[in-house]
Amino acid sequence: MNAHTPTDGGRTETVGTPAGEARITWYDAKKAHTVLALGHGAGGGIEARDLRALATALPAEGVTVALVEQPWRVAGKKVAPAPRTLDTAWTALWPALTRPGLPVIAGGRSAGARVACRTASALGARAVLALSFPLHPPGRPDRSRAQELTGVTLPLLVVQGGRDPFGRPAEFPEGTELVEVPHGDHGFALPKSAAVTEEEAMGVITGAVAHWIGAGAVAG
Repeated sequence: MNAHTPTDGGRTETVGTPAGEARITWYDAKKAHTVLALGHGAGGGIEARDLRALATALPAEGVTVALVEQPWRVAGKKVAPAPRTLDTAWTALWPALTRPGLPVIAGGRSAGARVACRTASALGARAVLALSFPLHPPGRPDRSRAQELTGVTLPLLVVQGGRDPFGRPAEFPEGTELVEVPHGDHGFALPKSAAVTEEEAMGVITGAVAHWIGAGAVAG
Protein backbone atom coordinates (compact mmCIF):
# COMPACT_ATOMS: atom_id res chain seq x y z
CA MET A 1 0.00 0.00 0.00
CA ASN A 2 1.29 3.47 -0.77
CA ALA A 3 -0.09 6.98 -0.70
CA HIS A 4 0.39 10.41 -2.25
CA THR A 5 -1.50 13.68 -2.49
CA PRO A 6 -3.21 14.57 -5.81
CA THR A 7 -3.64 18.12 -7.08
CA ASP A 8 -7.36 18.42 -6.24
CA GLY A 9 -6.88 18.38 -2.48
CA GLY A 10 -7.49 14.70 -1.85
CA ARG A 11 -4.90 12.15 -0.83
CA THR A 12 -4.65 8.81 -2.54
CA GLU A 13 -3.55 5.35 -1.58
CA THR A 14 -3.34 2.15 -3.57
CA VAL A 15 -4.66 -1.07 -2.08
CA GLY A 16 -3.89 -4.53 -3.38
CA THR A 17 -6.83 -6.80 -4.16
CA PRO A 18 -7.18 -10.21 -5.87
CA ALA A 19 -8.30 -8.31 -8.98
CA GLY A 20 -5.30 -5.96 -9.01
CA GLU A 21 -4.50 -2.63 -7.39
CA ALA A 22 -7.42 -0.42 -6.41
CA ARG A 23 -7.07 3.25 -5.55
CA ILE A 24 -8.79 5.31 -2.86
CA THR A 25 -8.84 9.11 -2.95
CA TRP A 26 -9.64 10.53 0.46
CA TYR A 27 -11.31 13.88 1.15
CA ASP A 28 -10.91 14.25 4.91
CA ALA A 29 -13.25 16.08 7.25
CA LYS A 30 -11.45 17.90 10.09
CA LYS A 31 -13.82 16.52 12.72
CA ALA A 32 -15.13 13.45 10.94
CA HIS A 33 -17.94 11.36 12.36
CA THR A 34 -18.58 9.18 9.28
CA VAL A 35 -16.82 7.81 6.19
CA LEU A 36 -18.78 7.75 2.93
CA ALA A 37 -17.16 5.30 0.50
CA LEU A 38 -18.22 5.75 -3.11
CA GLY A 39 -17.48 3.51 -6.08
CA HIS A 40 -17.82 4.58 -9.71
CA GLY A 41 -19.87 3.22 -12.57
CA ALA A 42 -19.00 0.88 -15.41
CA GLY A 43 -18.80 3.70 -17.94
CA GLY A 44 -16.61 6.16 -16.07
CA GLY A 45 -14.51 6.85 -13.01
CA ILE A 46 -14.43 9.05 -9.95
CA GLU A 47 -14.52 12.18 -12.12
CA ALA A 48 -18.32 11.82 -12.28
CA ARG A 49 -20.04 15.10 -11.38
CA ASP A 50 -22.05 13.67 -8.49
CA LEU A 51 -19.07 11.93 -6.89
CA ARG A 52 -16.98 15.10 -7.14
CA ALA A 53 -19.79 17.23 -5.74
CA LEU A 54 -20.12 15.00 -2.70
CA ALA A 55 -16.36 14.90 -2.17
CA THR A 56 -16.30 18.70 -2.24
CA ALA A 57 -19.34 19.39 -0.05
CA LEU A 58 -19.52 16.72 2.63
CA PRO A 59 -16.22 17.14 4.51
CA ALA A 60 -17.58 20.45 5.83
CA GLU A 61 -20.46 18.40 7.30
CA GLY A 62 -18.13 16.06 9.19
CA VAL A 63 -18.16 13.34 6.55
CA THR A 64 -14.89 12.05 5.13
CA VAL A 65 -15.47 10.98 1.53
CA ALA A 66 -13.46 8.11 0.01
CA LEU A 67 -13.71 7.81 -3.78
CA VAL A 68 -12.81 4.27 -4.77
CA GLU A 69 -11.40 3.28 -8.17
CA GLN A 70 -11.79 -0.36 -9.09
CA PRO A 71 -8.66 -2.19 -10.33
CA TRP A 72 -9.86 -2.26 -13.93
CA ARG A 73 -9.94 1.55 -14.00
CA VAL A 74 -6.58 1.86 -12.26
CA ALA A 75 -5.11 -0.48 -14.88
CA GLY A 76 -6.49 1.67 -17.70
CA LYS A 77 -8.94 -0.89 -19.04
CA LYS A 78 -12.10 0.28 -20.80
CA VAL A 79 -14.49 -2.53 -19.93
CA ALA A 80 -15.60 -3.43 -16.42
CA PRO A 81 -15.27 -7.06 -15.32
CA ALA A 82 -18.07 -9.29 -14.06
CA PRO A 83 -20.02 -8.21 -10.96
CA ARG A 84 -18.40 -10.95 -8.89
CA THR A 85 -14.95 -9.49 -9.61
CA LEU A 86 -16.13 -6.00 -8.66
CA ASP A 87 -17.50 -7.36 -5.38
CA THR A 88 -14.24 -9.21 -4.67
CA ALA A 89 -12.13 -6.08 -5.12
CA TRP A 90 -14.50 -3.93 -3.03
CA THR A 91 -14.47 -6.52 -0.25
CA ALA A 92 -10.67 -6.71 -0.27
CA LEU A 93 -10.20 -2.94 0.05
CA TRP A 94 -12.90 -2.52 2.71
CA PRO A 95 -10.43 -2.75 5.65
CA ALA A 96 -8.70 0.38 4.33
CA LEU A 97 -12.04 2.21 4.45
CA THR A 98 -12.63 1.22 8.07
CA ARG A 99 -9.12 2.18 9.22
CA PRO A 100 -10.18 5.66 10.45
CA GLY A 101 -12.30 3.85 13.04
CA LEU A 102 -15.54 5.56 12.00
CA PRO A 103 -18.91 4.23 10.80
CA VAL A 104 -18.73 3.60 7.05
CA ILE A 105 -21.56 4.16 4.58
CA ALA A 106 -21.14 2.01 1.47
CA GLY A 107 -22.16 3.72 -1.73
CA GLY A 108 -21.52 4.42 -5.36
CA ARG A 109 -23.07 5.37 -8.63
CA SER A 110 -24.58 2.93 -11.13
CA ALA A 111 -22.52 -0.29 -11.08
CA GLY A 112 -20.82 1.00 -7.93
CA ALA A 113 -24.22 1.32 -6.27
CA ARG A 114 -24.98 -2.30 -7.13
CA VAL A 115 -21.69 -3.42 -5.56
CA ALA A 116 -22.52 -1.50 -2.39
CA CYS A 117 -26.00 -3.03 -2.19
CA ARG A 118 -24.74 -6.57 -2.67
CA THR A 119 -21.92 -6.40 -0.12
CA ALA A 120 -22.88 -3.83 2.54
CA SER A 121 -24.40 -6.11 5.14
CA ALA A 122 -21.63 -8.70 5.02
CA LEU A 123 -18.95 -6.02 5.32
CA GLY A 124 -20.53 -4.28 8.29
CA ALA A 125 -21.49 -1.05 6.54
CA ARG A 126 -23.88 1.16 8.48
CA ALA A 127 -25.98 2.30 5.52
CA VAL A 128 -26.07 2.33 1.70
CA LEU A 129 -26.15 5.27 -0.71
CA ALA A 130 -27.19 4.39 -4.27
CA LEU A 131 -26.61 7.10 -6.88
CA SER A 132 -28.20 6.49 -10.30
CA PHE A 133 -29.07 2.91 -9.45
CA PRO A 134 -29.42 0.98 -12.74
CA LEU A 135 -32.79 -0.59 -11.99
CA HIS A 136 -32.87 -2.15 -15.46
CA PRO A 137 -31.11 -1.80 -18.81
CA PRO A 138 -32.58 1.04 -20.93
CA GLY A 139 -35.81 -0.08 -22.54
CA ARG A 140 -35.81 -3.41 -20.69
CA PRO A 141 -37.90 -3.03 -17.52
CA ASP A 142 -38.43 -6.80 -17.63
CA ARG A 143 -34.79 -7.24 -16.59
CA SER A 144 -35.24 -5.64 -13.18
CA ARG A 145 -32.48 -5.52 -10.58
CA ALA A 146 -34.89 -4.42 -7.87
CA GLN A 147 -33.97 -7.44 -5.73
CA GLU A 148 -30.55 -5.92 -5.10
CA LEU A 149 -32.28 -2.93 -3.50
CA THR A 150 -34.98 -4.82 -1.64
CA GLY A 151 -32.35 -7.18 -0.28
CA VAL A 152 -30.62 -4.35 1.59
CA THR A 153 -31.52 -4.53 5.28
CA LEU A 154 -29.63 -1.35 6.22
CA PRO A 155 -30.76 2.27 5.88
CA LEU A 156 -30.80 2.95 2.13
CA LEU A 157 -31.07 6.15 0.14
CA VAL A 158 -31.46 6.22 -3.65
CA VAL A 159 -30.70 9.42 -5.57
CA GLN A 160 -32.07 9.18 -9.11
CA GLY A 161 -32.35 11.45 -12.12
CA GLY A 162 -35.90 12.25 -13.17
CA ARG A 163 -35.24 11.06 -16.73
CA ASP A 164 -32.76 8.26 -16.06
CA PRO A 165 -33.32 5.60 -18.77
CA PHE A 166 -31.96 2.95 -16.40
CA GLY A 167 -34.91 3.56 -14.09
CA ARG A 168 -37.06 6.60 -13.47
CA PRO A 169 -38.02 7.39 -9.87
CA ALA A 170 -41.61 6.16 -10.27
CA GLU A 171 -40.34 2.70 -11.29
CA PHE A 172 -38.64 1.95 -7.97
CA PRO A 173 -40.17 -0.46 -5.45
CA GLU A 174 -42.74 1.02 -3.10
CA GLY A 175 -41.16 2.13 0.14
CA THR A 176 -37.77 3.02 -1.37
CA GLU A 177 -36.36 6.17 0.22
CA LEU A 178 -35.61 8.14 -2.93
CA VAL A 179 -34.58 11.68 -3.83
CA GLU A 180 -35.28 12.79 -7.40
CA VAL A 181 -32.92 15.12 -9.25
CA PRO A 182 -35.30 16.93 -11.64
CA HIS A 183 -34.45 16.54 -15.34
CA GLY A 184 -31.29 14.54 -14.57
CA ASP A 185 -30.21 11.64 -16.78
CA HIS A 186 -28.12 8.66 -15.67
CA GLY A 187 -25.10 10.91 -15.17
CA PHE A 188 -27.25 13.71 -13.71
CA ALA A 189 -26.65 15.78 -16.84
CA LEU A 190 -29.45 18.24 -17.61
CA PRO A 191 -31.04 19.23 -20.93
CA LYS A 192 -30.55 22.83 -22.03
CA SER A 193 -34.26 23.41 -21.47
CA ALA A 194 -34.07 22.47 -17.77
CA ALA A 195 -35.26 25.09 -15.32
CA VAL A 196 -32.38 24.30 -12.97
CA THR A 197 -28.62 24.64 -13.38
CA GLU A 198 -26.08 21.88 -12.90
CA GLU A 199 -24.91 23.62 -9.74
CA GLU A 200 -28.46 23.54 -8.40
CA ALA A 201 -28.84 19.87 -9.34
CA MET A 202 -25.63 19.00 -7.52
CA GLY A 203 -26.96 20.97 -4.57
CA VAL A 204 -30.02 18.73 -4.51
CA ILE A 205 -27.74 15.70 -4.26
CA THR A 206 -25.30 17.02 -1.67
CA GLY A 207 -28.06 18.56 0.42
CA ALA A 208 -30.14 15.39 0.42
CA VAL A 209 -27.20 13.15 1.33
CA ALA A 210 -25.99 15.50 4.08
CA HIS A 211 -29.51 15.63 5.54
CA TRP A 212 -29.90 11.84 5.36
CA ILE A 213 -26.62 11.25 7.17
CA GLY A 214 -27.34 13.98 9.71
CA ALA A 215 -30.80 12.57 10.38
CA GLY A 216 -29.33 9.30 11.58
CA ALA A 217 -28.42 7.09 8.63
CA VAL A 218 -25.50 5.65 10.63
CA ALA A 219 -27.18 5.63 14.03
CA GLY A 220 -27.34 2.45 16.03
